[in-house]
Amino acid sequence: MQKILYYLILLPFSLLPLSIIYVFTDTVFLVFCTIFPYRKKVIIENLSKSFPNLSKKEIRLIQRKFYRHFCDLLAEGIKNLSISKNELLKRIKVENPLIMDQLFKQNKSVILVAGHYNNWEFLISAQHLLFKHAAFGIGKKMTNAFMDNKINERRMRYGMHVIHKGNFKEEIEKTLPTPIAILTLTDQSPSDTHKSYWMEFLNQQTPVLFGAEQMAHSYDFAVVYFETKKLKRGHYSIELKIITDQPKSLEWGEITEAHTKSLEATIIKQPEFWLWSHKRWKRTLPEDMNHLKEQQHDKFNERYKR
Repeated sequence: MQKILYYLILLPFSLLPLSIIYVFTDTVFLVFCTIFPYRKKVIIENLSKSFPNLSKKEIRLIQRKFYRHFCDLLAEGIKNLSISKNELLKRIKVENPLIMDQLFKQNKSVILVAGHYNNWEFLISAQHLLFKHAAFGIGKKMTNAFMDNKINERRMRYGMHVIHKGNFKEEIEKTLPTPIAILTLTDQSPSDTHKSYWMEFLNQQTPVLFGAEQMAHSYDFAVVYFETKKLKRGHYSIELKIITDQPKSLEWGEITEAHTKSLEATIIKQPEFWLWSHKRWKRTLPEDMNHLKEQQHDKFNERYKR
């Protein structure tokens, strides 16, 4: 069934101009707004807890704007399967590429951090075209192996290397000392809350993936936050901000706090562009948070601060 979906529907559909694909996803938007409100309960709950001072009317307005953007993402995600190199580079630009250029000249590898905000798929495909660093992206495997393989094949056709937690150390160390840039989206819900970094994010205690900070300290990689801005439908720009180029000088949690607060500020400016339909806050708060933080702090210092 997945092969039929991919070869007979998704891939041929992706060959259409994006403007035509939008016509189909505009219909999906109308369905979401009238007949089948996709994950409405999750979206409303997430928005209400994140913005407790907003009225129900304001929350519903963000929900509607989110549906509009989400349907654009569906169209752009399909188009990304076959988009040409030239068209891709017309649709995503970097505002301040000098930051990455300078780090490359210093032979400094980079961890690019952000969340599921605006269009991340265009950046995954275009990263190797936009920056001089060898492009890597840490992905979470999809449930269906066939779709996982095919989508990652399309993501990698312009030079990106998709890796995962099972092989990322081997792949990274195989490439070093060539400067690399590792793309990671840190707003996923961690599976192990006791290995996560807990902090306040959008007015809620939230477990944050700690892997970016660990990689930075293990390999002395710079950490750069990127904010994706929607210029108009199907067109985006990337603004870069250095979190640190000297990670070993920082203490436990400083990198994670910095990039997560940066993402929070991005979301607050235009909340409709974040992925509100995922269950970001489904994990249970650990009972003894203070003890957990002390343990994490001590383990971090033992590993990185000897």
